[in-house]
Amino acid sequence: MSVIPLQVKSVDPILSVRDLKMHFPVKEGIFMRTGRFNKAVDGVNFDIMPGETLGLVGESGCGKSTLGRCISRLYQPTAGEIRFEGRDIATLKRKELMPFRRDIQMIFQDPMESLNARHTVGQILEEPFQIHRIGDRAYRQQRVKELLDVVGLPARSVTRYPFEFSGGQRQRIGIARAIALNPKLIICDEPVSALDVSIQSQILNLLIDLQTEYKLSYLFIAHDLAVVKHISDRIAIMYLGRIVETGAGESIYRTARHPYTQSLISAIPVPDPHHHSHRQILVGDVPSPINPPSGCSFHTRCPKVMEVCRQTSPVLSQDQQPVACHLYE
Repeated sequence: MSVIPLQVKSVDPILSVRDLKMHFPVKEGIFMRTGRFNKAVDGVNFDIMPGETLGLVGESGCGKSTLGRCISRLYQPTAGEIRFEGRDIATLKRKELMPFRRDIQMIFQDPMESLNARHTVGQILEEPFQIHRIGDRAYRQQRVKELLDVVGLPARSVTRYPFEFSGGQRQRIGIARAIALNPKLIICDEPVSALDVSIQSQILNLLIDLQTEYKLSYLFIAHDLAVVKHISDRIAIMYLGRIVETGAGESIYRTARHPYTQSLISAIPVPDPHHHSHRQILVGDVPSPINPPSGCSFHTRCPKVMEVCRQTSPVLSQDQQPVACHLYE
C-alpha cells in the first residue's frame, strides 16, 4: 500500500486516509440482484496536516466528491481507514459520530440545494447549535450575527430566505454554517465552480482568511487546476477512483510527471494572446468505474502507453513527488 509522503514529520496529521474504498452495488436483472460494483473510490491514501490545504483535482466522475462524502461520513465506506486525530471514524455508528460532526464540516458545490429553502438564514445558521445543544436562544442569535459579519453579510440577512440571495451570497451562508461550530477540518466540494469568475476570487480569499483566523485544515475538491493552485499547499491528482500523482503546488505545475496531470495543466487558459500553448488533448472517454480497464486505468487514453501498462497496475512511488506511472519505475 502506497501512502503520500508527508513534508512535515514533527507534527501528526489531522487526517489520515488509508486504502479507502467506496463501491456502490449495481443491481441488475429482473430480480435486481447485485452482480457488479461501481468502484467510485478504489484504494486512496493521503494525509492532511493541521493548517494545511490539500487540493484534490480530477475530471467529473473520478470520485472526488464521493471521497469527500466518505471522509465526512455522509457515506459509509466499503473498506479502509479514516483516521481523524488518530481515531478511525470509518466504522463509527451515528451516535459515536456526533462529537466528530463538530470538527469535520463540509461546504457543498450548490448552496441552493444544500440550504433549506423553507428556512430563513437565521434558522439555518442556528440549527447546528440546536443539534449539538450549545447555548441558549440569546447566545445562538448572537453567534448567528457574528457569523454573518465574518463572511461579509449584513445582520438583516437573518430574516431572509436563500432564494433572495445571489449565488456568491448563498455560498457565504454555506461557509458561515460550516464554521459555526469551530471545526478543525472543512471539506470544500467544488465551492466556487458554480460561481462567476469575479465572485470565485472573493470566495477563495474568504476561505484563505478564515483558514488563518480559525486555524482550519482544508480538503479542497475541484476540477480546475488554476483555482486549486491559488489555495492549495499540496495537490493530489485523482483518476477513476485512485490518486495518480501528488506534490507541492508549484512542483506539480512546473514538473508534472503523470501524462494525465500534464494534460490537465496544458488545458489551463493563459491570459496572453501571443502565448501558443501545446494542448495535450486526451482521446477517448473516461472508462466506466463499473468496468475499469485492466492494468493502469489510464492506459486507454494515455499517449505514452506501453505494454506493461495494459497488464499491471502501477503503485504510487515513495519519492519527493509521488506518481503512479510505469514510466518512472
